[in-house]
Amino acid sequence: MPAEPPAPKSPKPTSKKPETAAPPAGTPKSAVKFTRTAALWSALILGFLILILLLVFILQNGDDVTLRLFAWQLTIQKGVAILLSAVAGGLLTFAVASIRILQLRLAARKNLKAGL
Repeated sequence: MPAEPPAPKSPKPTSKKPETAAPPAGTPKSAVKFTRTAALWSALILGFLILILLLVFILQNGDDVTLRLFAWQLTIQKGVAILLSAVAGGLLTFAVASIRILQLRLAARKNLKAGL
């Protein structure tokens, strides 16, 4: 009986796409993907929870305090004073970060023009 020639091997595809792992058996694949709208919705919910906590904090710290800076004097509630200082700190951080981002963009543009 003559030997049959071996079947030709099919060439392997040369695409360099990474193979994705299939989810484990028994785990249903979600039909809905995480979107920007879902992220915004989650951020809004978190923001409202933080606002509720801040409101409770301000209501519980209703004692009046006197703030003095040089010749300036202000009497406000303790919770409001702490909230205003936190907002001022956030604005200061935003200003410093914005200046740094501007510096980095200018440096990147300069390097791009120089061909680096």
